[in-house]
Amino acid sequence: MKVMEPQDMNAAFEEAYNSGEIERLMELYEPDAMMAPSPGKRAVGHTAIREVLLRLLAIDGRMTCRNLYCMRVDRIALLQAEWKLSGTRPDGKPVEMSSRTAEVVRQQEDGSWRYIIDHAFASD
Repeated sequence: MKVMEPQDMNAAFEEAYNSGEIERLMELYEPDAMMAPSPGKRAVGHTAIREVLLRLLAIDGRMTCRNLYCMRVDRIALLQAEWKLSGTRPDGKPVEMSSRTAEVVRQQEDGSWRYIIDHAFASD
C-alpha cells in the first residue's frame, strides 16, 4: 500500500489495521522506524514494530483513525491523529482504547510516504 500524500497516512493505517494483514501495516514503516506503542515503550526497526503490531492485530476489533493536522516541510511531515479501537482481547475481555498521536513521516524516492516515528499515545 503506497500513500502518496502525508495527510493520508492515518486513513491508510486504519484501513491496513482493519484488513487484519500485517504486511499491509508493515509497508507503512521505514525499515529503521521507531514506534512508541504505549507510554514509556519503544520499538525500533521492522522486527520490533512487527511484534507490536501483531499484538495489536490480536485484538478482534475495528479501528478509526482521523488526521487532525499535517505540517509538511519538504520531504518530512509532522502528523497528529485521533484514533479509537474497540474490540475483544484474545482472553475474551472487551477493550476500548483511544488517544492522539504524534507522527513523523518521510517521503520516499518513489514519492510515497512512510512512518519514521509513530507515537500512538502522544496525549498521555
